[in-house]
Amino acid sequence: MMKLFKFIGILLLLLMVAAGVYYFVNNESLPEGKKGKEADALAIKMFNAINSEAYENTEILKWSFRKKHYYTWHKNKNIVHISWANYKVTLHPDNPDKSEVYIDGRISDHRELVKQAHDHFNNDSFWLVAPFKIFDPGTERSIVKHDGKDALLITYTSGGTTPGDSYLWILDENYMPTSFKMWTSIIPIGGVSATWSDWKKTSSGIKLPTKHKLSLFGMILPMGEVKAYNEKADELAEKVLKAIKHKAYKNTRYIEWSFGGKRHFKWDKEKHIATVSWDTIRVNLHPQEKEKSTVFYHDKLQKNADSKIVKRAWDIFNNDSFWLVAPHKLFDNGTIRSIKKVDDKEALLIKYTTGGTTPGDSYLWLLDSNYVPISYKMFVPSMKINGVDATWQDWITTESGTLLPTNHTFGNNRNLSMGTVKGYN
Repeated sequence: MMKLFKFIGILLLLLMVAAGVYYFVNNESLPEGKKGKEADALAIKMFNAINSEAYENTEILKWSFRKKHYYTWHKNKNIVHISWANYKVTLHPDNPDKSEVYIDGRISDHRELVKQAHDHFNNDSFWLVAPFKIFDPGTERSIVKHDGKDALLITYTSGGTTPGDSYLWILDENYMPTSFKMWTSIIPIGGVSATWSDWKKTSSGIKLPTKHKLSLFGMILPMGEVKAYNEKADELAEKVLKAIKHKAYKNTRYIEWSFGGKRHFKWDKEKHIATVSWDTIRVNLHPQEKEKSTVFYHDKLQKNADSKIVKRAWDIFNNDSFWLVAPHKLFDNGTIRSIKKVDDKEALLIKYTTGGTTPGDSYLWLLDSNYVPISYKMFVPSMKINGVDATWQDWITTESGTLLPTNHTFGNNRNLSMGTVKGYN
């Protein structure tokens, strides 16, 4: 028996020595950084890279943590549904007394589970959205040199479960986070790193991590099937499409219109071929295969289509068709939908991340009581347009049954006519 105790004692001593060596080799002191405008400027670049605006507009996030805790977070209401083991808590982080506890599906008065759920949420949501929290109240930002490059040190002086923690964000050349180093009260070794690289793009427009790999023994933290979406915005967009008879629009084959009386169009929407005419030029445009396009001068076919003329026709078509059918494009690929309040009414903000001539543009749609668009505010960074208003008016029901506008007003009551608008099969 004495030999057994001696063996256990030696083993414990060896483990303590190994732990001490590991700590000595791997522990890093918290670096000192420089606070001020430069640090905030770096933080803003990171904020822009991760699309913080889309995060602010995100309504719902779903994820899990280490396949143990499962979450649905209604961020716009700040209500969280958390489940683990046989427990479920509907958590109100701002007002815990309103929280509800369920055990095996039945309401329970075990209020200690509210505190447990809140602690789980503070930790597990941080691993999901920490990059979006760098300007939270109680944060301090500093610039630190890491491997010869600027890194962003964030210290949480208040809030959360463990105030006083610090995180050094390592950024790529586009200011996207790739990893961070941690100095936290729950991890005794300073400078433990974790990856932030396995990103998934969500329907709300933000990227979220699907897992993290820690430098501490190669530990993996899976985040489950992460999702972020805007349920109410999608419902509002569907109401708009119903109001303007979008189903009939999808079945419409031909659309004709003009733009300010200067450019004229006939679009075979089924084949996606458009005749674009201006001055003495006519282009039979194939938007998706521009090399197939043909060019006419004075109705005479040119043997070799001028690529510059084809490109101009493509630009014209993208712009002028948008002024006719933009409300029918609310669910196009690359669109992000969110809700904004304008004069206490819900308005629909659409951002185009891809496609068209100027990806990155946003349009804030104002609607009447029947959800038909009456105007929008334009945000076009490439043209330095920031909130310019334009009406969408004089809607007609076409022969094919869809609704299309015939006039717009913008600026000093300038009118933009869409000419004689037709939609038919």
